[in-house]
Amino acid sequence: MHWLSRISVRLLAFNVLVVFLPMAGVLFLDTYERHLLAAQERTMAQEGRLLAASIEATGRFQAPDAEKILIQLGQRHLARLRVIDRQGELLADSAVLGPRREDTQSGSPDATATEDPLLYRIGSLPFRALRRAAEPPDDVVVEWELSSFLDASEVRDALEGRYGASTRITPGSQRSVTLYIAIPVRIDGVVEGAVLVSQSTSRILQALYAVRLDVFRVFLVSLAAAVVLTLLMATTIARPLGRLRQRAEAILDRRGRLRGSFEPSRRKDEIGDLERALAELTRRLEEHLRFTESFAADVAHELKNPLAAIRSATEMAIEMDDPGERHRFLTMVQHDVARMERLISEAREISRIDARIDEEELERVSLDRLLQGVVEAFRIRRGDRGPAFELELEDRPVEVLASGDRITQVVENLLANAVSFSPPGGAVTVALRVEDDNAVATITDGGPGFPVEHLERVFSRFFSYRPNHPADGHSGLGLSIAKAIVEAYHGSVTAGNHPDGGAVITVRLPLAP
Repeated sequence: MHWLSRISVRLLAFNVLVVFLPMAGVLFLDTYERHLLAAQERTMAQEGRLLAASIEATGRFQAPDAEKILIQLGQRHLARLRVIDRQGELLADSAVLGPRREDTQSGSPDATATEDPLLYRIGSLPFRALRRAAEPPDDVVVEWELSSFLDASEVRDALEGRYGASTRITPGSQRSVTLYIAIPVRIDGVVEGAVLVSQSTSRILQALYAVRLDVFRVFLVSLAAAVVLTLLMATTIARPLGRLRQRAEAILDRRGRLRGSFEPSRRKDEIGDLERALAELTRRLEEHLRFTESFAADVAHELKNPLAAIRSATEMAIEMDDPGERHRFLTMVQHDVARMERLISEAREISRIDARIDEEELERVSLDRLLQGVVEAFRIRRGDRGPAFELELEDRPVEVLASGDRITQVVENLLANAVSFSPPGGAVTVALRVEDDNAVATITDGGPGFPVEHLERVFSRFFSYRPNHPADGHSGLGLSIAKAIVEAYHGSVTAGNHPDGGAVITVRLPLAP
């Protein structure tokens, strides 16, 4: 059946095992029964010794004396007491001396122990089997019909001067036993007879049988509850997990492409958490696939223009006879090849950042010293051709946890962008401050600033808006690379315009602990 999954079977096995474990405690009722029987035997032995001592105190062993003593006891004893002489003749019997007669021969509790014999027989079946397996065959003695008391082993033991005891099982569907104890009676040191004490264990067994029946009823109810709980858990756990498995198998096509996603669940349990995690996983995977496909398309598009220019220039160079014109076209080819090399190099770099930056070793980077070094390198590199650089730093060291080479790459890309937009004689301001638990670096140039309609696209791959500035050497990936690096270190980078003019790029990175 579709709902009977492997986890459902395991849940059912566990629940049923938990139900069966208390049932094992019922076996300890046998130990309790043995203690009760031992206590009953001790009580019977005390009553028998009391009667024997009373007869011995008379100094003679005669039936009238024994009957008189039994009458004086007033039926206050629990067991049946009989006095037997050495020839096995019955001299006195408590069962015929008063109205409180106890039938020791009918000890079966069938009529009163259980209200449902069939249910009890079903429930007690394993216990009867265990009892039969545990008891030796010699212990199974059927209740006897006495032709002579001398046939009883306990009576023979008592007449020989020893304590005698035996247990006899009453035949029937339920186990009932009668205990027999024989105490020797000595007159002047000679054994003249015996006191035979007998009592049924039916009262004890009736109570134990009732307990077993109640336990079996509880077991049946618990077993039904275990089955119901298993079905409920299978419905609320196994079936949702099965649907998740089916959805996971159907979410990819034969080529490994996503054909859908997991729907976020409203469940408040762990399965709901799993469904929401899978939904978020597929969403991020889908975004990554779209990014990869879009990036590949963008690279192909950006490479298409220089390739077309190279083809045209080479065709023109082949047809030109003038060496000067041929050289001009070959120079154009060389320029476009260099542009393609930059595109490929930066595309490879942004792919490497996306795939490997989480594996790079982190270190404590002094951001103020790094900014000083990069700005000084730009001053030397640009000389008199570039804008002036202004550096505003904190009075204390500012450290972040990152890769020094990657942060240097971020600052160089942002400075290169600012320098390219700064007019001759302009200035580029690099400022560093601490806000809350973040290091905030801003780079402001003196250029025209970002067009408001393009602020959302500033960090997009291959985006470059330079209507009045040459695009030589700019592939449109510099700001994208800077954004990828900063976000990999749990930071952020934003673009805006300064109120006094010029573009402002702000980088936020968490301070090192």
